[in-house]
Parts: sequence; C-alpha cells; structure tokens
Amino acid sequence: MCLGIPGQVVEILDGYHDQIALVDVSGAHRKVNVGLLDQDPVRPGDWVIIHMGLAVEKTDAAGAAAALDGLRLLRQGDAP
Repeated sequence: MCLGIPGQVVEILDGYHDQIALVDVSGAHRKVNVGLLDQDPVRPGDWVIIHMGLAVEKTDAAGAAAALDGLRLLRQGDAP
C-alpha cells in the first residue's frame, strides 16, 4: 500500500522538460516530479496525488479532499 498526499499544481517550472511542477500541498509549495503523468500532462490548477516527490495520478478537488480525509483518519489511529 502506498500513501499519497493531494496537492494542487501552481505552475510548471521552466528548464525541466515540463517534468517539475510547483505544487501547493496544504499551503506549502513543493517541487514535484510530474513526469510519470506524461500521457495526461498536468497544468496549473490540476490536482495530483503525490508519493515520495512524484505525482502518481491526477485527481479532482473531490478526490483530493477524500485522500486528505483518509490521511486524517490514519493520523487519528496513532493517538493514544
């Protein structure tokens, strides 16, 4: 099982063959490799699921919210 974190693409960075994007992840901007999604290129405003610095799939706002809810549930399981 892999855990993915949702983020929204802010911009595609110049100089990386359109494979590096600046992605907003819960308010923090991260550089994410989007090269795995070359069959369905990402654009600013798109939502992606990120695993270990790689965008592994595109999603929509509802899918991103569901992924974030799932991560919150996992976090609650760690509480004593």
